[in-house]
Amino acid sequence: MVYYELKKIFVKKSSQIAMLMLLILLGVVCWIVIHNVEYVNERGEIETGVAAAQKLREAEKEWAGVLDEEKIRDVIRENLRISATPEAQSEDVVQSNIAYGWKQGFSDIRRLLVYAFNDFNVYNYYVPDHLTPEDAKYFYSNRELHLREWLEGPAADQYTEEEKAFLIQRYETLQTPLQYDYIEGWKQLSASTTMLVMIMVLILGFLTASIFSGEFQLKADAVFFASRYGREKAVTAKIKAGFLLVTGIYWLMMLLHAAVVLGVLGADGAGCMIQTNGSKWMSFYHITFLQEYLLIAVGGYLGALSILFLTMLVSAWSKSSVLAVIVPFILIFIPEFVRNSKNILIDRILGFFPDMLLQINSAIKTINLFQIGGKVFGSIEVLFVINMILVLALLPAIFIIYRRAEVK
Repeated sequence: MVYYELKKIFVKKSSQIAMLMLLILLGVVCWIVIHNVEYVNERGEIETGVAAAQKLREAEKEWAGVLDEEKIRDVIRENLRISATPEAQSEDVVQSNIAYGWKQGFSDIRRLLVYAFNDFNVYNYYVPDHLTPEDAKYFYSNRELHLREWLEGPAADQYTEEEKAFLIQRYETLQTPLQYDYIEGWKQLSASTTMLVMIMVLILGFLTASIFSGEFQLKADAVFFASRYGREKAVTAKIKAGFLLVTGIYWLMMLLHAAVVLGVLGADGAGCMIQTNGSKWMSFYHITFLQEYLLIAVGGYLGALSILFLTMLVSAWSKSSVLAVIVPFILIFIPEFVRNSKNILIDRILGFFPDMLLQINSAIKTINLFQIGGKVFGSIEVLFVINMILVLALLPAIFIIYRRAEVK
């Protein structure tokens, strides 16, 4: 029965076109990711693509190793030396690009200096140009210092005392010095996975929307429910088909995406902490790039199940694929328009929506906490628990609603 339900989906021309579109879009995403990597050559020209990634990897590998005080001091010295050259001070774009190219090997570490020596949530690209080698000893201590200043100042009313203590404790327990390596492959993979997952959910929404409404649209519902297992095994088969469809396509696309991106850009730095990526310098999650990607992939899968099971629920309840197919659009795009409002309560409620699991890469670098019964949790832990409960609750709900469907 499960095979028959899957066959009904893929035999349709519209489903075949949807799958072709998904493969094309996967190719487009991979192409964009690979060409996002830039390398400035000795003539000040910007190169992109596979060759650029290889050259960037070679340049950054020269600075790989333990990111200790000595390494930070060397980066500050080299940055100051290059910034003092005629090329760096020239107003000519080509000359400026040449000087920038000399800094590419330590550009990630320089970016960390920007975050380490600016106030919390403040970005000033030129701060490293005003540092001295003696400032290197404050590199790690500034991270905790700026957090404390932010919690006592601008964010004083945003968090409870327990939440503040939780954040400070997380910052204090980060093991330093960090290990640094070329991480471009993991940076691009994590950033692009969000886009890919959202595309997949929208297309999978189209494929799953007709699983429960198909018989009603074909006027075959009387035959379906009149059969021996029409209200039992046949309904279960539809749920299993939906689950297998989502699971199979999701993990196949994720595997292909990761294989292409890491295969071209490199998987170096998998064991480095995410704090070596400047945008996640202030993250309170102590995980490596490999762990981060696994978290993004599993979270996206759970979010996809939540949204697509809701799609199937609407399909079973309304007997309409048209109504069902708009569910993913509503759950992905509408919350984005409402979030960041001035109402903290609304923002917190929307923080539990399954679409947040599709963009865990953003949640990892955002300080979003929940306090339950005196215990503080990060938003990701709460999201996982709530959506696991939602998925488990949707399965029997779909079965019961469709099993009780009336035949007219």
